[in-house]
Amino acid sequence: MLSLKGEQVYLRALEPEDLNFLYELENDTAIWEISGTSTPYSKHVLQLYLDNAHRDIYDVKQLRLCICTLEDQVVGLIDLFDFDPKNNRAGLGIVIKESNKRNQGIGNESIKLLLEYGFTSLNLHQVFANVAEDNAASIHLFKKLGFEQVGIKNDWIFVNGSYKNEILFQKIKM
Repeated sequence: MLSLKGEQVYLRALEPEDLNFLYELENDTAIWEISGTSTPYSKHVLQLYLDNAHRDIYDVKQLRLCICTLEDQVVGLIDLFDFDPKNNRAGLGIVIKESNKRNQGIGNESIKLLLEYGFTSLNLHQVFANVAEDNAASIHLFKKLGFEQVGIKNDWIFVNGSYKNEILFQKIKM
């Protein structure tokens, strides 16, 4: 049986008690750039989202999971998005909320767990990730995990009055 548990973290479905964490994360303007968010979310809207979070990836084309420490602390979210079962591909996004939890292998292990799930259970052939050109930590992480840079989307992200490039990474199932 496939386990979504590693040595540092485990991945689990969203639960109703995740509302406050989701509210803080989605309304953190420091990460709006990576999430594509431009307006705040109300708790009501996020509760509606949580109420539907049980829906199947084949229906909603997205799977969002909580990244939890083995001590049951939620530290981030990891997503498969733009799920395309016809072409066996999906995008991958990850955010670790607390800066003191970054650069400790949590993101690395979380991505490995989700890749294993995607390649094995969802029969994905490829996974892609979009990373801002100035996000050195994420670029390093995806390269370390065997993702290849396959393109640059010029002037893709508009933030603070100027444009920046976004790198497209891809990992093909071997």
